[in-house]
Amino acid sequence: MKRLADPKKLKEKVAGYATGNADALKDPALLQAVRLRRRQLGRMMAAFDLDTAAKRLPPAEYAISRKYDGEFAVLYYDGGDVITLNPGGAVRAGAMFHEEAATLLKKAKIKKAMLGGEVYARREDGARAWVHDATRLNRAPKTREDVERLCFAVFNIYDLDGEDLSMRYFEAIAKAQALFKSGNRVHAVETVTGEDFKAVRKQYAKWVEKEGAEGVVARSDAAGVFKIKPRHTLDLAVIGYSEGVDDRAGMLHSMLLGIVRTDGAFQIIGRVGGGFSDEDRTKLLKTLRKRDAESDFVEVNSDRVAYRMIQPGIVVEISCLDIIAQTSHGGTIDRMVLEWDAKKKTWQGVRRLPLASIISPQFLRLRDDKSATAEDVKLSQLTDITHIPETDRTAEDVKLPSSTVLRRAVATKEMKGAMMVRKIIMWKTNKEEVSRDHPAFAIHLTDYSPNRKDPLQHDIRVSSSLKQIEGFWEMWEKAKFKKGWVVQE
Repeated sequence: MKRLADPKKLKEKVAGYATGNADALKDPALLQAVRLRRRQLGRMMAAFDLDTAAKRLPPAEYAISRKYDGEFAVLYYDGGDVITLNPGGAVRAGAMFHEEAATLLKKAKIKKAMLGGEVYARREDGARAWVHDATRLNRAPKTREDVERLCFAVFNIYDLDGEDLSMRYFEAIAKAQALFKSGNRVHAVETVTGEDFKAVRKQYAKWVEKEGAEGVVARSDAAGVFKIKPRHTLDLAVIGYSEGVDDRAGMLHSMLLGIVRTDGAFQIIGRVGGGFSDEDRTKLLKTLRKRDAESDFVEVNSDRVAYRMIQPGIVVEISCLDIIAQTSHGGTIDRMVLEWDAKKKTWQGVRRLPLASIISPQFLRLRDDKSATAEDVKLSQLTDITHIPETDRTAEDVKLPSSTVLRRAVATKEMKGAMMVRKIIMWKTNKEEVSRDHPAFAIHLTDYSPNRKDPLQHDIRVSSSLKQIEGFWEMWEKAKFKKGWVVQE
């Protein structure tokens, strides 16, 4: 280990097994190389469900591999020393698979190696182990037996005594199979070859449908890399919505979705804009508009249009291809936690906590039989699939200071028998020192005119400067409270 990491900077978890962070690396460039390979893999790999793969998988010769539900890591070998390193900078050494890799590589007279693979947890009953099993055992094993369950499945060779085989995949997997033929806890990913979708479908039926594997990966030196997995279904709360623009005006663009944490706080998980018919988009927009609510937190859609927040209560079922809980650098994916004030009918942003991203979401249906509660829209839908840290934290644990309203003004005007209302509110968040998600000052305009096609319009500006936010107030007051508008006391 001394060639690759400083043992004094690693902490022994159980006898012989030690972990640490990137500070322990003898060469900091090792971490940059891992992150480069992780980003490269993310850019190269397309994710399909089986139906999509049937339509879009190019005809080519493929190496078809079982997908292991584990943690991406790179195994470094240097003159008998072995460590694994993930994109988050976690250094690990001393597991039985490390020792086995060192023995087999030394026997093959390899001097240096950099191997891409998945650290996964093997179950005694042979059933599928999930990524959170591997994460738990990697980070905090309780016994040496826990560490012995960890295995390493090699899926690519980034460096083998100076030779990069990563873009010559058939050669790479053949080499990995030869190197680790006698391996137990370290081995090449199970792989067969095939020339078309039928071959992929055959392995999918065997590994995924029959044996419960996470999915299959089809790699071609000519066509690329494709991950084929079953879709997950989730019941999620609708928190907000955005409307289409131009010829899509009057139709739903997308929904902002969330889960409900155990304390009743909501947390944004993502958005869904696919799976709706045009009829769905028109009907749902009318339904959602009736539930409009105020919010001190603003989220925007893919067109940079702010979501209109709604009163909670609506639940939808969606499908997604994957649920990812880590960035390409191994960091957490932090999402905003929100609290709903039923009396004031307003949302308040609390703070970001780790959650996940949903990949390729598609709307399936409304769930009229479910409510936006921690029982029906539960966090365990995600944690049963992937490891998410800090799920036991509550909104109360991370509550931020309350905002202070600095100025508020309301004006009305009657036209053609209808009452129009404009409201400006300016406040100091009091949160800028403790949360990167909040500016120091904000100002919000509500403009309601029942005679317009879009009756309710909003605008919001934020700033770190009181002088600048007061300038917005003066500009809006002059432009919006013109002749004929009566300011209410």
